[in-house]
Amino acid sequence: MNQPYKQPVDEQAPKNGGLALLALAISAFGIGTTEFVPVGLLASIASDLNIGITLAGLIISGYAIGVAVGAPILTALTNRMNRKTLLMALMVVFIGGNLVSALSTSFELLIAARFITAFAHGVFFSIGATIAVQLVPPHKKASAIALMFTGLTVATVTGVPLGTFIGQAFGWRATFFAVAALGIVSIIASFFLIPKDLKQSPPAKFSDMKKLLTNGRILLGFLITALGYGGTFVAFTYLTPIMQDVTKISPNLISIVLLVYGIAVAIGNWAGGKFANEDPAKALFYMFIVHAAVMIVMSFMIPFKIAGLIAIVMMGLLAFMNVPGLQLYIVQLAEKYVPAAVDVASALNIAAFNIGIALGATIGGLVADSIGLVHTPWVGGIMVILAVILTAVSRRLEAN
Repeated sequence: MNQPYKQPVDEQAPKNGGLALLALAISAFGIGTTEFVPVGLLASIASDLNIGITLAGLIISGYAIGVAVGAPILTALTNRMNRKTLLMALMVVFIGGNLVSALSTSFELLIAARFITAFAHGVFFSIGATIAVQLVPPHKKASAIALMFTGLTVATVTGVPLGTFIGQAFGWRATFFAVAALGIVSIIASFFLIPKDLKQSPPAKFSDMKKLLTNGRILLGFLITALGYGGTFVAFTYLTPIMQDVTKISPNLISIVLLVYGIAVAIGNWAGGKFANEDPAKALFYMFIVHAAVMIVMSFMIPFKIAGLIAIVMMGLLAFMNVPGLQLYIVQLAEKYVPAAVDVASALNIAAFNIGIALGATIGGLVADSIGLVHTPWVGGIMVILAVILTAVSRRLEAN
């Protein structure tokens, strides 16, 4: 997951700024698709590689750990590289990682390829927004960032179900080949459409990271991000096995359900931004309460087809609704306590989102192995309840 940056830009924006933003959005679409598409392929991958479904879940959690490591550290290490050159280098890593994933004959090779691919994800979203704001006049900065991140939303709505469909029709390897092809389109678009003379962002200093990571109020914000966002992934990581084995949905219909889920995610993202505009902490508190309730009730609904489908859509609606508020709240805390490191806080929050994904996916695997898939939603709900409590604590601290 990824946060907007507030960067100074020139008054004169490049003439082809709109097309350059499209190139960024295409890259975001490819990266967003590769992060979550294994959710629809987990059963197929597990069967083909002769591993358990829980072990296969590491394909998602391992990727998330790669993003968490890559976002702050590699962003700092590459801050002196030309922005266009770095973008294209990241897409080369992305293409290579997906090709190796497609050709993997062992689980070990697949997880290593996913981990390396995730490095490109972390750095791309750490620098992507800073590039986007240079492509438009100052009064259109927010719109530019929103357009770039549209690639992520579209990936959830169309990329994941389409990738699942390709995997079901031609095998899971075909999906990774298709995603690698998206990377080729992205690198071509970047070569022709991204300007060469982009400004370098202010260096992401390790000293700034230290200030952020030793501030208790901001650390509390990161923990809220990890728990509140990660709770969904206790169940979402194993959504395909849940639909097949618990809800008894036909495999042919799963890509359609994922499409509807993606639409719910898009609606939730939009609504969450509206709710969080004025007071993100207050909005998060109430979102998390409703989210936790839905996750807990979901365990009782998924054994039944109609009720289970309603619960899955509700989970999609609420799962990503908290993202805009979490983004804004971290920025506000950084502006208040470490104002020189707002951008670094954004990069670290990318890590927090993905630590949440890894934590949720790992807990979901343990639950599935020990007490069964049907219990993953309510356990995820407990994680979100912890986020409710911590949000209440944070609100009280900031009010004093």
